[in-house]
Amino acid sequence: MRVITGSARGRKLETLDGLDVRPTTEIVKEAVFSIIHFRLPGAKVADIFAGSGQMGIEALSRGASRAVFVDQSRASLQVVRKNLQTTGLGGNAEVVMDGAESFLTRTKEQFDFIFLDPPYNRGYGEKLLPLLGRALAEEGIILFEHAKEEPLPDEAGGLAKLKDYRYGKTFVTSYTHSRA
Repeated sequence: MRVITGSARGRKLETLDGLDVRPTTEIVKEAVFSIIHFRLPGAKVADIFAGSGQMGIEALSRGASRAVFVDQSRASLQVVRKNLQTTGLGGNAEVVMDGAESFLTRTKEQFDFIFLDPPYNRGYGEKLLPLLGRALAEEGIILFEHAKEEPLPDEAGGLAKLKDYRYGKTFVTSYTHSRA
């Protein structure tokens, strides 16, 4: 797993081994960033269920001004810190040990992009979509990775679905604030 482009292009990223870890594939990562690349410079991003931190690190490498990495696993956050050090992008990063629900409930910050890649088929869409609107900037976009078998709603918590993107068995659903 490597940083695709930007200031840290080609830098190798570490990830945890084991069945509990499912890093975003290179194909999905490349596709997600092709969707948002024009709006990324200067953006504030949150990488929730950060794992290795590859989505937030890719965003920083491509010009995001700030990234907050959230995970409840101490081991995952150690990998995120190591990857930030390897890429030299730690100066614009904050690493937060917290659960997604707790972080979204407590944060006062608003983000231009929020990446979520929770464990599949555990109902995180239902739990988190109502909380995400508070943390999303006015013109912001949420990119929620999920399994094909776990479709997400068209609307939830003041958010409206923009589009579903399919990459094999993986879906990425994008949301923004409802215009109602």
